[in-house]
Amino acid sequence: MPAPHSRPAPSRRQVLFTASAAAAATAIPTASAAAAPSAPVAPTPATPAATPLRTTGARRPRPALDAFPLPAVRLLDSPFLANMRRTCAYLLFVDLDRLLHTFRLNVGLPSSAEPCGGWEAPDVQLRGHTTGHLLSALAQAHAGTGERAYADRARLLVSALAECQRAAPAAGFHRGYLSAFPESVFDQLEAGGKPWAPYYTLHKIMAGLLDQYRLSGNGEAFEVLLEMAAWTEARTAPLSRERMQSVLKVEFGGMNDVLARLHLETGDPVHLRTARRFDHDELYTPLAAGRDELAGRHANTEIAKVVGAVPAYEATGDRRYLDIADTFWTTVVRHHSYAIGGNSDKELFGPPDEIAGRLSEVTCENCNSYNMLKLGRDLFRHDPERTEYLDHYEWTLYNQMLAEQDPDSAHGFVTYYTGLWAGSRREPKGGLGAAPGSYSGDYDNFSCDHGTGLETHTKFADTVYFRTPGTRRPALHVNLFIPSEVHWDELGVTLRQETDMPTGDRTRLTVTRGAARFSLRIRVPGWLAASDGRAELTVNGRRAGGRLEPGTWATVTRHWRTGDRVELVLPRAPVWRPAPDNPQVQAVSYGPLVLAGGYGDTPLATLPAIRPDTLRRTPGEPTRFTALADGRPVPLRPFHEIHHQRYNVYWSVAPSPAPAGDVARYPLDEGR
Repeated sequence: MPAPHSRPAPSRRQVLFTASAAAAATAIPTASAAAAPSAPVAPTPATPAATPLRTTGARRPRPALDAFPLPAVRLLDSPFLANMRRTCAYLLFVDLDRLLHTFRLNVGLPSSAEPCGGWEAPDVQLRGHTTGHLLSALAQAHAGTGERAYADRARLLVSALAECQRAAPAAGFHRGYLSAFPESVFDQLEAGGKPWAPYYTLHKIMAGLLDQYRLSGNGEAFEVLLEMAAWTEARTAPLSRERMQSVLKVEFGGMNDVLARLHLETGDPVHLRTARRFDHDELYTPLAAGRDELAGRHANTEIAKVVGAVPAYEATGDRRYLDIADTFWTTVVRHHSYAIGGNSDKELFGPPDEIAGRLSEVTCENCNSYNMLKLGRDLFRHDPERTEYLDHYEWTLYNQMLAEQDPDSAHGFVTYYTGLWAGSRREPKGGLGAAPGSYSGDYDNFSCDHGTGLETHTKFADTVYFRTPGTRRPALHVNLFIPSEVHWDELGVTLRQETDMPTGDRTRLTVTRGAARFSLRIRVPGWLAASDGRAELTVNGRRAGGRLEPGTWATVTRHWRTGDRVELVLPRAPVWRPAPDNPQVQAVSYGPLVLAGGYGDTPLATLPAIRPDTLRRTPGEPTRFTALADGRPVPLRPFHEIHHQRYNVYWSVAPSPAPAGDVARYPLDEGR
């Protein structure tokens, strides 16, 4: 296994930079009226020996579980690894100069590169966002594979962005500004205009820089990030609370999230102060009161805001943030989510529990689920006994995120929506380009889902295993059933997970290196309850423990040695799942897999009428079935396997016949 990537600790100069820059800055005037500030000082390399500055001696609430660093987990052959390889091929292919073209022109630097198309075109306001996603994906690919090629590409990209940032003052922008569009866009925003999401784009870049620092040890990325954070503080500090709340009506991604995480990384209170300025009262206030006021709101705009609530809780200890995050997650998952785990129709939340009435070809934007999985993951680390977080994570990972990528595309092209109306098919977003017969393209798409797809498919390993902090009472949590190896360096042990899931019903964990005493905790999925199955656990071939309840953990504590083996069997059965607003509209699942009917090129005008009693497994095919729908056989298979054809997920199901009642008979009638 490659050595874990180390990152330089932030120098004292770095952690103090934002505060000193903000204190020295006056309120930023509009770009058109401002004289260019003096040129910024060239970044100083990070000092590995320095200790981060901490703000107070108060203890922060910390998660009950820690994630393993990405270099400690390696995916083995599976559909997840296949998806990752396709995305990684794109990361090494895409022309960095083409993505940098608008950044360079924005600050007067020369560029002869061919402009990109789609949402990175020079006349599209959102330009620049993909570069942030690319930085994150390169960091994850480097950490997840150990291959230097990804870090080398990222260094070139970060150095070019740093050059653009240094050139900003000469172009009439303020120190620290880094974007592919002029700073005057923020003047429009602050004046009450609604330009297309400038802070959203800045968030992607800042998050990518933070990932480069944390996962790849890129000190220059951290310098650029601190400059951007200082610019954000100086830009927002002069705004009244009322004006700032008006600014927050325009989508701003996860600015609160990246700034709160930057504070957790450095301890600098300025970053936390800036982060809290992005708390959007219009969303947070009803959530804090436990109210669902999501109907009509743009789903991914709101999800990204709430992702920042968990690090805000970790930074402040204010329980209100955690309650907001949990209320939102619970509300969306239980009352706004479709059978595949995703949410939204036409990118908007609807009234609670309205699902059958909101089926279309543009349901379930994939960015939404990308962010919902981040939120659920963070919440689970604070409450590991609530396995519902992981049940939704697993369900959505299989049925939406794994399925969004075209397996026939060499570069892992992804869809934008996952349509759920009868006869939908995976296809590009309207108005954006795509490779022939695929869902996206190399240079003519660049939607937000193109960007989040780069991240989703390079971080499948980040949630498979968690561990308790420290080594006093060590416990390893097996959260997901994905073929992989985990290296627990603190205990000197390696475990290998071999599984035929989701096709099969069992997973096996083997200690392949080392010996240590710890608790092995394996999730018993909640979906097991609906199939009336009983999980079975064996250790070295012998049955262990009693009845394993769905939604709990199978725990074995012992001194583990090389060669020890644990096997978990999770029996499955088909389960029909009615929509909450119409019990005659149903989807069918098998274990964690939603099954869909394959319809080839046949369009459907309405939901097919299926007979659940005719569902039969195909001989020799553990996850394939047939059933009668509209009077003829239809093949059903796991939804994530269906590509390049029309499909059907929700079916019309006839109501069960009412039980026969008593019939009154009158002798008078019989005598007639």
